[in-house]
Amino acid sequence: MYHGKSVAASLVQGVYILEKDRQGQRYGVNALAPPWWLFFNFQLLHTLVDDVDSSIFGAIYEFKPPPCYCSYNLHRNPRFVIAFRGTITKGDTVSRDIKLDMHCVINGLHRTSRAQIAIQAVRNMVTSVGGSNIWLAGHSLGSSMAMLAAKTMAKCGIYIESFLFNPPYISAPIEKIKAQKVKHGLRVAGSMITAGLTIAVKGKQQQRSFPTFDPFAALSAWIPCLFVNPSDPICSEYKGYFEHRNKMEEIGAGNIERLATQNSIGCLVMGAFGKESEPLHLIPSASLTVNLSPSKDFKEAHGIHQWWKPEMHLESNLYKYY
Repeated sequence: MYHGKSVAASLVQGVYILEKDRQGQRYGVNALAPPWWLFFNFQLLHTLVDDVDSSIFGAIYEFKPPPCYCSYNLHRNPRFVIAFRGTITKGDTVSRDIKLDMHCVINGLHRTSRAQIAIQAVRNMVTSVGGSNIWLAGHSLGSSMAMLAAKTMAKCGIYIESFLFNPPYISAPIEKIKAQKVKHGLRVAGSMITAGLTIAVKGKQQQRSFPTFDPFAALSAWIPCLFVNPSDPICSEYKGYFEHRNKMEEIGAGNIERLATQNSIGCLVMGAFGKESEPLHLIPSASLTVNLSPSKDFKEAHGIHQWWKPEMHLESNLYKYY
């Protein structure tokens, strides 16, 4: 896991530097991005370019090991990695990136042209080389892009190994509350409200459809690797999201939580007005890795750099949806 995490994070960093090279007009021997993939024996196959601001937001890498490369390591590495960067807060892409961040908040990322370019690139690679030969990787906004593409493919029965660093979780920062009883009470109340709204909004539709098909359960075989930092409010709620599911099962409220865990109040309200929207950030299963090492500020807690450091206090758990 450490090797895969470090490789995936470095390839995502390569996309960040590719865009910064473009903005700084650093090309050829002056480019700073190539070492981020060459060190791990990858080559840059394609860049993914936004059709609005012409920024580089993704890259497709191909693994090109030397002839003497160990066959055991060769088996463990992907043939291709599709990586997506997050928001760059400086330069000529900041406006476009922030607009896409807002689309994440309102669950509208799938309607943007950048997301469609990303999904099509993944589809094309799956058609060419097969899903088992590909890794997806992304950081922050890029995690949302990778998650959207992976969920799209998972709905077709194609499960792509995914490394999602600091993926945005759209919710109030309940995880920041220190009092455990208050935190648990708020989560239980939230689950009750969400489950009630789900029945009110979707109940009649579900009654008309027989047999009942649960699209959320259909995604459960896809188990992405999520990497979150509890000091990062953008992604920290994933820890509480999965832990709360287990607690609800323990107190006998599993049926309620099975409704709540796959719906968000915002999307349910939109659905009540005929505007169907799927909460991108809610997923049935995951291998969740939490960085418990202290972070001095938000920039460090949210940064991609933390995920290739060798000495970290990490806690990992596997969560499966049943």
